[in-house]
Amino acid sequence: MPQTADRSTAELQQIAAQVRRDIVRMVHAVNSGHPGGSLGCTDLLVALYFKVMQHNPTSFSLDGVGEDLFFLSNGHISPVFYSVLARAGYFPVSELSTFRKLDSRLQGHPTTHEGLPGVRIASGSLGQGLSVACGAAQAKKLNGDDRRVFVLMGDGELEEGQIWEAAMYAPHHKIDNLIAVVDRNGQQIDGPTAEIGGLGDLRAKFEAFGWHVLEADGNQFSTLLPALEEAVAASGQGRPVIMLMDTQMGYGVDFMMGSHKWHGVAPNDEQLQKALQQLLVENASDY
Repeated sequence: MPQTADRSTAELQQIAAQVRRDIVRMVHAVNSGHPGGSLGCTDLLVALYFKVMQHNPTSFSLDGVGEDLFFLSNGHISPVFYSVLARAGYFPVSELSTFRKLDSRLQGHPTTHEGLPGVRIASGSLGQGLSVACGAAQAKKLNGDDRRVFVLMGDGELEEGQIWEAAMYAPHHKIDNLIAVVDRNGQQIDGPTAEIGGLGDLRAKFEAFGWHVLEADGNQFSTLLPALEEAVAASGQGRPVIMLMDTQMGYGVDFMMGSHKWHGVAPNDEQLQKALQQLLVENASDY
């Protein structure tokens, strides 16, 4: 049966630090990948998979009946997704060493034809995750399944028009078992989002569409966990829920933090060692 892990905040912090170690080591090993957003979203995924969601790592199925589902829409932050899935028990941690290598199940963007447990959609193309989450959440309601669907999007990703089609669709159809999260780090590959696309007042926009909107600091469990509890409590009330989550790109590694330049650049040997020195874990279990 699906279970929610009962982890203390101190335990979550240690897991998050280990995941961040995995991220920088994975992208360094192949000199390829997206560390910035992965590091920024680590706390959210750790909170979901080790505290909030009811899910079953040992008996994965694509349909996820009776489980909470998570969809990663901004698929380029696959390093954090893979690390959290492995650390949660979906596949061996040692497989993280195959990231972005030929014939690996851990491709640069998650795909489904490799059959990697925990991955239910391919998310290389941005903008599709909210639509998928709407469909999955509606299917659960139609099937009498009382579990929830979570989806993570990037703020730069909101420049995709399909996001706003789904944003209209969900409130209209009262998909209230859907909890969406926007990683509002203010950065995208070409620079600050305010300069590239001009997202404006996201809270006002989603409220105008009919969403229940929450805001939280996504890099502090002291604010993130209560916000997720509030999101869960607000579900089932006739409206979809969205959390605008403020993070810093590259969080946890001081020379990466807050800069779009680390969106898709791997650290060199010296930078990796500096990062690992900052990401200390008791009894680290590096793969």
